[in-house]
Amino acid sequence: MFKKVLVANRGEIAVRIIRACKELGIRTLAVYSDCDAQALHVRLADEAVCIGPGPSTESYLKIDRIISAAEIGDVDALHPGYGFLAENPYLAEICQSCKITFIGPPLEAIRTMGNKALARSIARRAGVPVVPGSEGTIESEQDALRICRQIGYPVLIKAAAGGGGRGMRVAHNDVSLLQAFVAARMEAEKSFGNGELYVERLIEKPRHVEFQILADRQGKIIHLGERDCSIQRRHQKLVEECPSPGMDPALRRKMGRASVRIAEAVGYQNVGTVEFLVDRSGNFYFIEMNTRIQVEHPVTEEAYGVDLVKQQILLAAGVPLGKEWDELVPSRHAIELRINAEDPLDDFRPYPGTVTRLHVPGGPGVRFDSFLVAGSSVPPYYDSLLGKLIAFGENREVALQRLARALEEMEIVGVPTTLALGRMLVRNPDFRRGDYSVDFLEELLSDRKTLWETASPVSTGLGKPEEVSEVVP
Repeated sequence: MFKKVLVANRGEIAVRIIRACKELGIRTLAVYSDCDAQALHVRLADEAVCIGPGPSTESYLKIDRIISAAEIGDVDALHPGYGFLAENPYLAEICQSCKITFIGPPLEAIRTMGNKALARSIARRAGVPVVPGSEGTIESEQDALRICRQIGYPVLIKAAAGGGGRGMRVAHNDVSLLQAFVAARMEAEKSFGNGELYVERLIEKPRHVEFQILADRQGKIIHLGERDCSIQRRHQKLVEECPSPGMDPALRRKMGRASVRIAEAVGYQNVGTVEFLVDRSGNFYFIEMNTRIQVEHPVTEEAYGVDLVKQQILLAAGVPLGKEWDELVPSRHAIELRINAEDPLDDFRPYPGTVTRLHVPGGPGVRFDSFLVAGSSVPPYYDSLLGKLIAFGENREVALQRLARALEEMEIVGVPTTLALGRMLVRNPDFRRGDYSVDFLEELLSDRKTLWETASPVSTGLGKPEEVSEVVP
């Protein structure tokens, strides 16, 4: 087992990794920017090293500084978390050359599946359906026009090296395609340093469903079912649940086997996620593979009763998957709501600031993964995610009731948040029935009145109780 792990991240995922290491008896080294000097992950780690100023380009994305910290700290492994450098093959390669174990998949798997156009080709060869589209990347606007006329509009232009909804545009005709092509290329170059694009036919009102993969060094690969990630805004996930309310056992078996075939095709090891779109007829299409831990991993943990971050570390240390993993089935239903420092009335603009008051809900079946404490700074340089509120129970209705209770109780003061949006969602009858697609939230928020009611301070969590006229004996 590792003696010391460098956590190459910040925020809630850094806290999550440090806690997992503590339970395994592993010492941790945190890296931080100067504006994160008092952050929770720094306080919880055994050691900490400052690697630069606030902007991530000067700190958390500086591979040379992270590797220098690893060598000075004499670590034997590095955990990248998600985001930042988590799927950067160069970081994995440098770790390998420095004899530091990269807690993640092999270098070639990161490289191969990091290019979404190449990943589509891998899926095709593995016999897994993909969304109709280009065979590889598109060289020019004229190539894009030719392909789109063949597969039919509407289409989705996507960055080959993309993620998080960046470098992605919808086009409904030739004119909008040319505009979308230019805009997507510019955004992809700015976000990823790679302007390569590919195109897919836009599937109308699909579900976004992803399968959790675990693979050991001995060649065993399993899946732990699916998560439904269809509640999104601008291709950014907001709510995730496990199991999916739109899945039946037969479809789960087919998609699970397809996920394992894709992982086998690239010699995958460690933890990863295979993502699909599922149309209204139950047809599924591979879209990408994430070669890292996902933000939404807690819903699988709570549904299956496992610790995926600890398992990542064990797999990286060479511990095989035992027979007990073959028999795992979900014993509970879990739902996660991402809580962001954003203002719904200002086009969901992220807002930095200081959390002046915080109340975290508790009780049965409630979990909150976050870096927040009262007085926490929310810097302007990073993702707006404050934390993830997870509710779970013996079935979906119990999980929903617990999520609603926790949302009414929760209080974050000092920065705008999306808490009220979550409260609106859990009251929505269609959401409660599990009747939704990737277009659900955008359509719901297209009505300005709905948006105003969502963000209004009518329901603000903790408040003064109503007075009663009688005292109950």
